[in-house]
Amino acid sequence: MTEIRNNWTKEEISEIYHSPLLDLVYRAASVHRENKDYSEVQISSLLSIKTGGCPEDCSYCPQAARYHTDLEVQALMSVDQVTEAAKKAKDAGASRLCMGAAWREVRDNRDFDRVIEMVSSVNALDMEVCCTLGMLTESQAQRLADAGLYAYNHNLDTSEEDYKRIISTRTYDDRLQTIEHARKAKLTVCSGGIIGLGETVEDRISMLKTLSNMSKHPESVPVNALVPVKGTPLEDQPRVSVWEMVRMIATARIIMPKTVVRLSAGRTEMSLTDQAFCFMAGANSIFAGDKLLTTPNPSFNDDMAMFELLGLKPREAFKNGRNAKENTELV
Repeated sequence: MTEIRNNWTKEEISEIYHSPLLDLVYRAASVHRENKDYSEVQISSLLSIKTGGCPEDCSYCPQAARYHTDLEVQALMSVDQVTEAAKKAKDAGASRLCMGAAWREVRDNRDFDRVIEMVSSVNALDMEVCCTLGMLTESQAQRLADAGLYAYNHNLDTSEEDYKRIISTRTYDDRLQTIEHARKAKLTVCSGGIIGLGETVEDRISMLKTLSNMSKHPESVPVNALVPVKGTPLEDQPRVSVWEMVRMIATARIIMPKTVVRLSAGRTEMSLTDQAFCFMAGANSIFAGDKLLTTPNPSFNDDMAMFELLGLKPREAFKNGRNAKENTELV
């Protein structure tokens, strides 16, 4: 079996990333088959439970209050609305619901109390529940865990060196601290990044080094391609090629063999062949449904047709037990 390492150097990761493309994909596919049922793909559904009005200045995000986008600000959803959305997602084949709120950080107020109710309600449906709510304290992470939260998403977005160019309203250390708080609450961690922000390849390698050198690899690493949104500072960024996505996914698969690598934003621009290459390179999770928070996404029906053609099957929820403590091997 592949050795699990937490001491990758930038030079080692760079050598993997820059290897000939077909060799890279073959190596990643081999690692994938050694460590997982490669035909299983987790289907997650992403729901924006509170949209827009965020005080942060993330350069890529239409939910930042300071940018003039066509986004309609929406208040926090009700528990019943979220439960109904979760049931629909489960019926369509999703095993995980990720709830996102456009907050800078979690605050101990009635809104957070309602999110706790949402977590309990979705957990009762036997779905894995993930939240992305911004920064949170150790005690808030514990409240979420006690309510049945399975995973906490907090992306690094880019490298530590590049971070200030993309976001000025929080620091890289803030990001890492929130991930540590989730870990202490025994939550599984979902953390990845976005390519196409104007970063260098060295930035991508640096971000992968940070993720792979954590004391425990994130159980889930989303790889997003920037979807430029009019009205944001990055609206004119050119779209990244699928081969850049393939290189990121394959490199992540090789250096984090047991992690779920999530093919995330940007799939609407990919052909079926493009996506097949990403799965071959080691992607084993997607977000399904018509929207990813606020950006378009392929429909469930389209994805099911793709699964059938490629011989893929949805991964069941809680395959490794309900507790992160049991999640020592994501196989």
